[in-house]
Amino acid sequence: MPRTGDPIEVHASFRFTVSIDKVTHAAFTECNLPSLQVETQSLNEGGQNAYAHTLPIRVKAGTVTLKHGITKDGALLKWYLQVLRGEKLKDVWRTVTITMYDSMLNAISTWTFQRAYPVKWGGPQLRSGDQALAIEELEIAHHGFEVS
Repeated sequence: MPRTGDPIEVHASFRFTVSIDKVTHAAFTECNLPSLQVETQSLNEGGQNAYAHTLPIRVKAGTVTLKHGITKDGALLKWYLQVLRGEKLKDVWRTVTITMYDSMLNAISTWTFQRAYPVKWGGPQLRSGDQALAIEELEIAHHGFEVS
C-alpha cells in the first residue's frame, strides 16, 4: 500500500510480449485482454419489498484478441484452420502468455491463458493505395487464466 502522498505508478501499454505454444514467428501489434463479468441471479425474498437479493452465479471471461503483421510462416492461420476443419482437436489447445513491462523492461504483470484455442480469424484489409502493414486478427477463447 503506497504511503499518503506517494505518486501512483502507471505504465504505458505498448511494452508487451505474447507467447503461444508451438508458434515461433509472430510480432503482435495489438493485444486486447478479455473483460471479466460475474453473472448474477436475482432472488426475491417474501416480505422484503425494498430490494431483491443479487447472487453471483459464475464468472464469464471474454476472449483474447491478437493482431499482428502477416508473415510467410502463417502458423496462426494454420492453427485456426485446424480448429475450423476439426482436425486433431485434442492438439489445438495452447498456453498463451501475455507479459507487460515497465520502462526498464521489468515484467509488471503476466496473464497466462490455459487451454486456449482460436475461435475467430480476420484477414488484412488490402488496398492498393495504402502503405500500411497487412494485419491479421485472431480471437482466442480459453479455459481459465492466471495473473501474476
